[in-house]
Amino acid sequence: MSIVRTDNEFNNFYEEYAVSTQNIYEKGNNYNVYEQVFFRAFDILFAILAFIVSVPIMLVTILLIRLESPGSAFYVQKRVGLNGNYFNMYKFRSMHINAEIDGPQWAKKDDNRVTKVGKIIRKMRIDELPQLLNVLVGDMSLIGPRPERPNFTAEFNNDIPDFVLRLSVKPGLTGWAQVNGGYEITPHDKLLLDLYYVKHKSLKLDILIIIKTIKVIFTGEGAR
Repeated sequence: MSIVRTDNEFNNFYEEYAVSTQNIYEKGNNYNVYEQVFFRAFDILFAILAFIVSVPIMLVTILLIRLESPGSAFYVQKRVGLNGNYFNMYKFRSMHINAEIDGPQWAKKDDNRVTKVGKIIRKMRIDELPQLLNVLVGDMSLIGPRPERPNFTAEFNNDIPDFVLRLSVKPGLTGWAQVNGGYEITPHDKLLLDLYYVKHKSLKLDILIIIKTIKVIFTGEGAR
């Protein structure tokens, strides 16, 4: 259950955009009870440990964001989750307050909307740390396809009809696509990598993604 649900009349991507679910790949929802319990317990344990370890980093980040620019240090944004359900995703704010005054925009390399602090926390993936809360409450998993915004999900699905197959598993804090190209890959390539994860999800693959994520954090690969 989400912490906060959106306040418009739609709480589901498929309902709002009238997208058919007929061909949705269901592997992500077909794990047996033991597998579901194991992966959920793994998410909760890791999220709690990661939260405890990262508290000092998050406190410093909040301070630096507030010192550089006015406004909240946190950013809340509607994203599409498991089975198309909407949830509010939490991030540290890395852009100026009015970054999307002209409407939603896809982030680009050397984006001038990003603050100085924002460039650092994006490169090190620190801006994603508040999503540990999303993992704890069950909106997200530690590992899985990164959640997209509804309008971008609809746009990508028009160009790539199978894009919504990513919604057959919980979105993740990090994922196979993020550690194999990150921000630099196209939506189509991201879909292929996400579907690989959906079809081959396992503890071994999750551990590999965690190891590769740590490498990304220290090298800044794929940041923008």
